[in-house]
Amino acid sequence: MNFVYQFGIGKIIKMFLVFLILDWLFAQSIVATIHEPGFSGPIENITAPLGREAILACSVHNLSSYKVAWLRVDTQTILTIHTHVISRSRRVGVTHSDLRTWFLHIRELRETDRGWYMCQINTDPMKSQLGYLDIVVPPDILDRGTSADQTVREGEPVSLTCAANGSPPPQIIWRREHSKPITLSDDVHVTSLESPVLNISRVSRQHAGAYLCIASNGVPPTVSKRIMLTVEFPPVIVIRNQLVGATLGSDLVLECETEAYPKPVSYWSRDNGEIVPIGGSLEPQKIAGSYRSILRLPIRRVTGSDYGSYKCVSKNSLGDTEGTIKLYPMQPPALENRNAIQKLNIVAGKSSESTPFGTQDFRLQDFNKAVPRDRFCYNLLFLLIILIKVVVS
Repeated sequence: MNFVYQFGIGKIIKMFLVFLILDWLFAQSIVATIHEPGFSGPIENITAPLGREAILACSVHNLSSYKVAWLRVDTQTILTIHTHVISRSRRVGVTHSDLRTWFLHIRELRETDRGWYMCQINTDPMKSQLGYLDIVVPPDILDRGTSADQTVREGEPVSLTCAANGSPPPQIIWRREHSKPITLSDDVHVTSLESPVLNISRVSRQHAGAYLCIASNGVPPTVSKRIMLTVEFPPVIVIRNQLVGATLGSDLVLECETEAYPKPVSYWSRDNGEIVPIGGSLEPQKIAGSYRSILRLPIRRVTGSDYGSYKCVSKNSLGDTEGTIKLYPMQPPALENRNAIQKLNIVAGKSSESTPFGTQDFRLQDFNKAVPRDRFCYNLLFLLIILIKVVVS
Protein backbone atom coordinates (compact mmCIF):
# COMPACT_ATOMS: atom_id res chain seq x y z
CA MET A 1 0.00 0.00 0.00
CA ASN A 2 2.78 2.32 0.94
CA PHE A 3 4.48 1.53 -2.42
CA VAL A 4 1.36 2.24 -4.39
CA TYR A 5 0.72 5.34 -2.42
CA GLN A 6 4.26 6.54 -3.00
CA PHE A 7 3.99 5.74 -6.74
CA GLY A 8 0.78 7.80 -7.04
CA ILE A 9 2.23 10.80 -5.26
CA GLY A 10 5.30 10.75 -7.53
CA LYS A 11 3.18 10.62 -10.67
CA ILE A 12 1.09 13.49 -9.47
CA ILE A 13 4.21 15.52 -8.76
CA LYS A 14 5.58 14.81 -12.25
CA MET A 15 2.38 15.83 -13.89
CA PHE A 16 2.33 18.98 -11.84
CA LEU A 17 5.87 19.79 -12.91
CA VAL A 18 4.92 19.22 -16.55
CA PHE A 19 2.01 21.63 -16.19
CA LEU A 20 4.30 24.21 -14.61
CA ILE A 21 6.80 23.90 -17.46
CA LEU A 22 4.07 24.15 -20.11
CA ASP A 23 2.59 27.16 -18.36
CA TRP A 24 6.01 28.85 -18.24
CA LEU A 25 6.64 28.13 -21.92
CA PHE A 26 3.21 29.48 -22.85
CA ALA A 27 3.80 32.61 -20.80
CA GLN A 28 7.17 33.09 -22.45
CA SER A 29 5.62 32.72 -25.91
CA ILE A 30 2.99 35.32 -25.02
CA VAL A 31 5.69 37.71 -23.80
CA ALA A 32 7.76 37.01 -26.92
CA THR A 33 4.72 37.65 -29.11
CA ILE A 34 3.89 40.90 -27.34
CA HIS A 35 7.46 42.21 -27.68
CA GLU A 36 8.16 40.79 -31.15
CA PRO A 37 8.98 43.43 -33.84
CA GLY A 38 6.31 44.28 -36.39
CA PHE A 39 4.83 46.98 -38.61
CA SER A 40 2.87 49.86 -37.18
CA GLY A 41 0.97 50.53 -40.43
CA PRO A 42 1.01 49.96 -44.19
CA ILE A 43 3.37 51.72 -46.58
CA GLU A 44 1.62 54.54 -48.42
CA ASN A 45 1.91 54.46 -52.20
CA ILE A 46 3.77 57.46 -53.60
CA THR A 47 3.36 59.42 -56.84
CA ALA A 48 6.20 61.77 -57.80
CA PRO A 49 7.17 63.68 -60.95
CA LEU A 50 10.11 62.74 -63.11
CA GLY A 51 13.43 64.19 -61.92
CA ARG A 52 12.25 64.91 -58.36
CA GLU A 53 12.81 62.96 -55.10
CA ALA A 54 10.51 60.23 -53.74
CA ILE A 55 10.43 59.11 -50.10
CA LEU A 56 8.84 55.81 -49.02
CA ALA A 57 8.15 55.42 -45.26
CA CYS A 58 8.03 52.14 -43.28
CA SER A 59 6.91 52.33 -39.62
CA VAL A 60 7.92 49.51 -37.20
CA HIS A 61 7.77 48.79 -33.44
CA ASN A 62 9.75 46.66 -30.97
CA LEU A 63 12.66 46.48 -33.39
CA SER A 64 15.19 45.78 -30.63
CA SER A 65 18.24 44.16 -32.26
CA TYR A 66 16.45 43.31 -35.51
CA LYS A 67 17.24 45.11 -38.76
CA VAL A 68 15.09 46.80 -41.41
CA ALA A 69 15.94 46.41 -45.08
CA TRP A 70 14.56 47.94 -48.30
CA LEU A 71 14.37 45.90 -51.52
CA ARG A 72 13.28 46.46 -55.15
CA VAL A 73 10.69 43.72 -55.76
CA ASP A 74 10.84 43.24 -59.54
CA THR A 75 14.63 42.90 -59.60
CA GLN A 76 15.00 41.36 -56.10
CA THR A 77 17.69 43.96 -55.44
CA ILE A 78 18.66 44.83 -51.84
CA LEU A 79 18.85 48.62 -51.62
CA THR A 80 19.55 49.24 -47.90
CA ILE A 81 20.05 47.25 -44.67
CA HIS A 82 19.59 49.15 -41.43
CA THR A 83 21.55 52.42 -41.89
CA HIS A 84 23.76 51.10 -44.69
CA VAL A 85 23.13 51.69 -48.39
CA ILE A 86 23.81 48.51 -50.36
CA SER A 87 22.83 49.83 -53.79
CA ARG A 88 25.60 51.26 -55.93
CA SER A 89 23.34 54.04 -57.16
CA ARG A 90 24.21 57.43 -55.68
CA ARG A 91 20.52 58.32 -55.99
CA VAL A 92 19.47 55.91 -53.22
CA GLY A 93 19.59 56.82 -49.50
CA VAL A 94 18.10 55.76 -46.16
CA THR A 95 17.21 57.65 -42.97
CA HIS A 96 15.19 56.81 -39.85
CA SER A 97 13.32 58.46 -37.01
CA ASP A 98 14.33 56.92 -33.64
CA LEU A 99 14.49 53.49 -35.32
CA ARG A 100 10.69 53.57 -35.63
CA THR A 101 10.17 54.96 -39.13
CA TRP A 102 12.56 54.05 -41.91
CA PHE A 103 12.67 56.23 -45.02
CA LEU A 104 13.89 55.11 -48.44
CA HIS A 105 15.04 58.11 -50.52
CA ILE A 106 15.26 57.94 -54.31
CA ARG A 107 16.53 61.14 -55.91
CA GLU A 108 16.50 62.34 -59.54
CA LEU A 109 13.65 59.99 -60.36
CA ARG A 110 13.62 58.08 -63.61
CA GLU A 111 10.81 56.21 -65.30
CA THR A 112 12.65 52.97 -64.54
CA ASP A 113 12.20 53.66 -60.80
CA ARG A 114 8.45 53.00 -61.13
CA GLY A 115 7.37 49.78 -59.34
CA TRP A 116 6.95 47.90 -56.02
CA TYR A 117 9.32 48.30 -53.06
CA MET A 118 9.54 46.02 -50.00
CA CYS A 119 10.24 46.93 -46.38
CA GLN A 120 11.56 43.83 -44.55
CA ILE A 121 12.35 42.89 -40.93
CA ASN A 122 14.86 40.06 -40.54
CA THR A 123 12.79 37.97 -38.10
CA ASP A 124 12.34 34.21 -38.47
CA PRO A 125 10.19 33.89 -40.45
CA MET A 126 10.89 37.17 -42.26
CA LYS A 127 8.23 39.93 -42.09
CA SER A 128 7.64 42.31 -44.98
CA GLN A 129 5.18 44.71 -46.60
CA LEU A 130 5.01 46.46 -50.00
CA GLY A 131 4.61 50.03 -51.28
CA TYR A 132 4.24 51.28 -54.88
CA LEU A 133 6.15 54.18 -56.42
CA ASP A 134 4.54 55.78 -59.49
CA ILE A 135 6.44 58.27 -61.68
CA VAL A 136 4.44 60.90 -63.57
CA VAL A 137 6.07 62.28 -66.70
CA PRO A 138 5.14 65.56 -68.44
CA PRO A 139 4.04 65.21 -72.07
CA ASP A 140 6.56 65.20 -74.88
CA ILE A 141 5.69 65.51 -78.57
CA LEU A 142 7.63 62.99 -80.63
CA ASP A 143 9.22 64.00 -83.92
CA ARG A 144 8.64 60.49 -85.19
CA GLY A 145 4.93 60.09 -85.76
CA THR A 146 4.22 63.84 -85.84
CA SER A 147 3.63 65.67 -89.11
CA ALA A 148 6.15 68.16 -90.40
CA ASP A 149 5.09 71.25 -92.38
CA GLN A 150 2.79 70.23 -95.24
CA THR A 151 2.33 71.56 -98.80
CA VAL A 152 -0.89 70.43 -100.51
CA ARG A 153 -2.65 71.21 -103.80
CA GLU A 154 -6.02 72.91 -103.42
CA GLY A 155 -8.84 70.35 -103.53
CA GLU A 156 -6.78 67.44 -102.20
CA PRO A 157 -7.21 65.80 -98.75
CA VAL A 158 -4.66 66.15 -95.96
CA SER A 159 -4.06 64.49 -92.58
CA LEU A 160 -2.01 66.07 -89.81
CA THR A 161 -0.81 63.68 -87.09
CA CYS A 162 0.54 64.34 -83.60
CA ALA A 163 2.31 61.71 -81.45
CA ALA A 164 3.12 62.31 -77.79
CA ASN A 165 4.12 60.27 -74.76
CA GLY A 166 4.01 60.87 -71.01
CA SER A 167 2.60 59.37 -67.85
CA PRO A 168 -0.36 59.39 -67.62
CA PRO A 169 -0.88 59.26 -71.42
CA PRO A 170 -1.40 62.83 -72.68
CA GLN A 171 -4.50 64.29 -74.31
CA ILE A 172 -3.94 65.83 -77.77
CA ILE A 173 -5.90 68.89 -78.95
CA TRP A 174 -5.65 70.71 -82.29
CA ARG A 175 -6.10 74.48 -82.59
CA ARG A 176 -5.39 77.09 -85.24
CA GLU A 177 -3.06 80.00 -84.65
CA HIS A 178 -4.75 83.30 -83.66
CA SER A 179 -7.91 81.35 -82.63
CA LYS A 180 -9.08 80.91 -86.23
CA PRO A 181 -11.77 78.22 -86.70
CA ILE A 182 -10.82 74.79 -88.06
CA THR A 183 -12.91 73.95 -91.14
CA LEU A 184 -13.36 70.17 -91.32
CA SER A 185 -15.95 70.30 -94.13
CA ASP A 186 -18.27 72.83 -95.77
CA ASP A 187 -20.70 72.82 -92.83
CA VAL A 188 -18.41 71.83 -89.92
CA HIS A 189 -16.34 74.51 -88.20
CA VAL A 190 -14.75 73.98 -84.76
CA THR A 191 -12.41 76.02 -82.58
CA SER A 192 -10.56 72.91 -81.36
CA LEU A 193 -10.45 69.17 -81.99
CA GLU A 194 -9.42 66.45 -79.53
CA SER A 195 -7.72 63.75 -81.60
CA PRO A 196 -4.21 62.59 -82.51
CA VAL A 197 -5.14 63.05 -86.20
CA LEU A 198 -6.63 66.10 -87.95
CA ASN A 199 -8.30 65.11 -91.23
CA ILE A 200 -9.36 67.69 -93.84
CA SER A 201 -11.20 66.05 -96.73
CA ARG A 202 -10.86 68.85 -99.29
CA VAL A 203 -8.27 71.57 -98.77
CA SER A 204 -8.92 75.14 -99.85
CA ARG A 205 -6.76 78.22 -99.58
CA GLN A 206 -8.75 79.21 -96.47
CA HIS A 207 -7.20 76.20 -94.70
CA ALA A 208 -3.70 77.58 -95.19
CA GLY A 209 -1.86 78.69 -92.06
CA ALA A 210 -0.38 77.41 -88.81
CA TYR A 211 -1.95 74.58 -86.78
CA LEU A 212 -1.01 73.83 -83.16
CA CYS A 213 -0.80 70.30 -81.77
CA ILE A 214 -1.14 70.67 -77.96
CA ALA A 215 -0.35 67.78 -75.56
CA SER A 216 -1.25 67.83 -71.84
CA ASN A 217 -1.70 65.22 -69.08
CA GLY A 218 -2.02 67.30 -65.92
CA VAL A 219 1.74 67.26 -65.32
CA PRO A 220 3.31 70.62 -66.20
CA PRO A 221 4.43 71.86 -68.58
CA THR A 222 1.94 71.53 -71.44
CA VAL A 223 3.77 71.31 -74.78
CA SER A 224 2.79 72.15 -78.37
CA LYS A 225 4.14 71.92 -81.89
CA ARG A 226 3.41 74.35 -84.74
CA ILE A 227 2.68 72.73 -88.10
CA MET A 228 2.43 74.97 -91.17
CA LEU A 229 -0.07 74.00 -93.88
CA THR A 230 0.66 75.56 -97.28
CA VAL A 231 -1.92 75.34 -100.06
CA GLU A 232 -0.88 75.56 -103.73
CA PHE A 233 -3.26 76.94 -106.38
CA PRO A 234 -3.03 78.68 -109.78
CA PRO A 235 -3.25 82.49 -110.04
CA VAL A 236 -6.55 84.32 -109.66
CA ILE A 237 -6.90 87.99 -110.66
CA VAL A 238 -9.46 90.45 -109.32
CA ILE A 239 -9.93 93.86 -111.01
CA ARG A 240 -12.18 96.33 -109.21
CA ASN A 241 -12.50 98.87 -112.07
CA GLN A 242 -12.25 97.55 -115.61
CA LEU A 243 -13.04 100.94 -117.22
CA VAL A 244 -11.02 103.96 -116.12
CA GLY A 245 -11.41 107.48 -117.59
CA ALA A 246 -8.69 110.15 -117.46
CA THR A 247 -8.09 113.60 -118.92
CA LEU A 248 -4.91 114.59 -120.69
CA GLY A 249 -2.16 115.62 -118.30
CA SER A 250 -3.76 114.00 -115.22
CA ASP A 251 -2.22 111.36 -112.93
CA LEU A 252 -3.83 108.01 -112.14
CA VAL A 253 -3.09 104.50 -110.85
CA LEU A 254 -4.29 101.24 -112.43
CA GLU A 255 -4.62 98.41 -109.93
CA CYS A 256 -5.24 94.65 -109.95
CA GLU A 257 -5.13 92.02 -107.18
CA THR A 258 -3.50 88.63 -107.70
CA GLU A 259 -3.77 85.56 -105.49
CA ALA A 260 -1.61 82.47 -106.06
CA TYR A 261 0.87 80.00 -104.58
CA PRO A 262 3.67 79.30 -105.41
CA LYS A 263 4.48 82.96 -105.68
CA PRO A 264 3.56 84.10 -109.20
CA VAL A 265 5.39 86.22 -111.74
CA SER A 266 3.13 89.23 -112.34
CA TYR A 267 3.51 92.12 -114.79
CA TRP A 268 1.61 94.68 -116.90
CA SER A 269 1.39 94.59 -120.69
CA ARG A 270 -0.34 96.66 -123.38
CA ASP A 271 -3.05 95.34 -125.69
CA ASN A 272 -0.41 94.64 -128.35
CA GLY A 273 1.42 92.28 -125.97
CA GLU A 274 4.24 94.68 -125.18
CA ILE A 275 5.35 94.42 -121.54
CA VAL A 276 5.20 97.74 -119.72
CA PRO A 277 8.79 98.71 -118.90
CA ILE A 278 9.86 100.01 -115.55
CA GLY A 279 10.78 103.69 -115.55
CA GLY A 280 9.50 106.83 -117.22
CA SER A 281 5.89 107.73 -116.61
CA LEU A 282 4.86 104.05 -116.16
CA GLU A 283 6.20 102.43 -112.99
CA PRO A 284 4.75 98.97 -112.08
CA GLN A 285 4.64 98.33 -108.33
CA LYS A 286 3.99 95.16 -106.32
CA ILE A 287 2.58 95.08 -102.79
CA ALA A 288 2.85 91.46 -101.65
CA GLY A 289 1.29 89.48 -98.81
CA SER A 290 1.28 85.74 -98.04
CA TYR A 291 -0.87 84.64 -100.99
CA ARG A 292 -2.26 87.95 -102.24
CA SER A 293 -0.42 90.76 -103.96
CA ILE A 294 -1.54 94.08 -105.40
CA LEU A 295 -0.05 95.09 -108.75
CA ARG A 296 -0.21 98.85 -109.34
CA LEU A 297 0.63 100.85 -112.46
CA PRO A 298 0.92 104.61 -111.80
CA ILE A 299 0.57 106.76 -114.97
CA ARG A 300 1.80 110.32 -114.62
CA ARG A 301 0.79 113.17 -116.95
CA VAL A 302 -1.45 111.13 -119.23
CA THR A 303 -0.78 111.57 -122.97
CA GLY A 304 -2.78 110.38 -125.97
CA SER A 305 -0.55 107.33 -126.39
CA ASP A 306 -1.42 106.14 -122.87
CA TYR A 307 -5.06 105.47 -123.76
CA GLY A 308 -6.00 101.89 -124.57
CA SER A 309 -6.05 98.47 -122.87
CA TYR A 310 -3.69 97.28 -120.13
CA LYS A 311 -3.36 93.64 -119.15
CA CYS A 312 -2.46 92.45 -115.65
CA VAL A 313 -0.75 89.06 -116.16
CA SER A 314 0.08 86.51 -113.41
CA LYS A 315 1.82 83.13 -113.87
CA ASN A 316 3.09 80.31 -111.65
CA SER A 317 3.90 76.60 -112.07
CA LEU A 318 0.21 75.65 -111.78
CA GLY A 319 -1.17 78.00 -114.44
CA ASP A 320 -1.57 81.58 -115.62
CA THR A 321 -4.34 84.17 -115.94
CA GLU A 322 -4.83 87.79 -116.96
CA GLY A 323 -7.24 90.68 -116.47
CA THR A 324 -7.82 93.77 -118.65
CA ILE A 325 -8.35 97.44 -117.78
CA LYS A 326 -9.35 99.90 -120.47
CA LEU A 327 -8.19 103.51 -120.13
CA TYR A 328 -10.36 105.97 -122.14
CA PRO A 329 -10.16 109.77 -122.59
CA MET A 330 -12.41 112.21 -120.73
CA GLN A 331 -13.16 115.85 -121.56
CA PRO A 332 -12.02 118.42 -119.00
CA PRO A 333 -14.86 120.27 -117.20
CA ALA A 334 -16.06 123.47 -119.03
CA LEU A 335 -15.75 126.01 -116.23
CA GLU A 336 -16.53 129.12 -118.37
CA ASN A 337 -19.81 127.74 -119.73
CA ARG A 338 -20.87 126.71 -116.25
CA ASN A 339 -20.27 130.26 -114.94
CA ALA A 340 -22.27 131.73 -117.86
CA ILE A 341 -25.26 129.51 -117.17
CA GLN A 342 -25.13 130.43 -113.52
CA LYS A 343 -25.19 134.14 -114.35
CA LEU A 344 -28.10 133.66 -116.78
CA ASN A 345 -30.05 131.86 -114.11
CA ILE A 346 -29.44 134.72 -111.69
CA VAL A 347 -30.71 137.25 -114.22
CA ALA A 348 -33.82 135.13 -114.76
CA GLY A 349 -34.30 134.92 -111.00
CA LYS A 350 -33.94 131.18 -110.90
CA SER A 351 -32.64 129.57 -107.74
CA SER A 352 -31.61 126.28 -109.42
CA GLU A 353 -31.78 124.47 -112.74
CA SER A 354 -30.67 121.13 -114.21
CA THR A 355 -27.95 121.64 -116.82
CA PRO A 356 -25.68 119.31 -118.79
CA PHE A 357 -23.13 119.96 -116.05
CA GLY A 358 -25.46 119.05 -113.18
CA THR A 359 -28.05 120.83 -111.06
CA GLN A 360 -26.91 124.30 -110.01
CA ASP A 361 -28.21 125.79 -106.76
CA PHE A 362 -27.62 129.53 -106.90
CA ARG A 363 -28.97 130.16 -103.44
CA LEU A 364 -25.60 128.95 -102.19
CA GLN A 365 -23.62 131.31 -104.44
CA ASP A 366 -22.04 134.62 -103.41
CA PHE A 367 -23.95 136.57 -106.13
CA ASN A 368 -26.94 137.17 -103.81
CA LYS A 369 -24.68 138.86 -101.33
CA ALA A 370 -23.86 141.53 -103.93
CA VAL A 371 -27.38 143.06 -103.79
CA PRO A 372 -27.05 144.64 -100.33
CA ARG A 373 -23.58 146.02 -101.21
CA ASP A 374 -24.89 147.73 -104.43
CA ARG A 375 -27.83 149.26 -102.53
CA PHE A 376 -25.42 150.65 -99.94
CA CYS A 377 -23.28 152.25 -102.68
CA TYR A 378 -26.29 153.88 -104.35
CA ASN A 379 -27.44 155.36 -101.04
CA LEU A 380 -23.96 156.74 -100.35
CA LEU A 381 -23.77 158.34 -103.81
CA PHE A 382 -27.18 159.93 -103.34
CA LEU A 383 -26.10 161.48 -100.01
CA LEU A 384 -22.92 162.87 -101.60
CA ILE A 385 -24.94 164.55 -104.41
CA ILE A 386 -27.28 166.18 -101.87
CA LEU A 387 -24.29 167.35 -99.82
CA ILE A 388 -22.65 168.94 -102.90
CA LYS A 389 -25.86 170.81 -103.80
CA VAL A 390 -26.12 172.17 -100.27
CA VAL A 391 -22.53 173.45 -100.33
CA VAL A 392 -22.86 175.02 -103.79
CA SER A 393 -26.06 176.81 -102.88
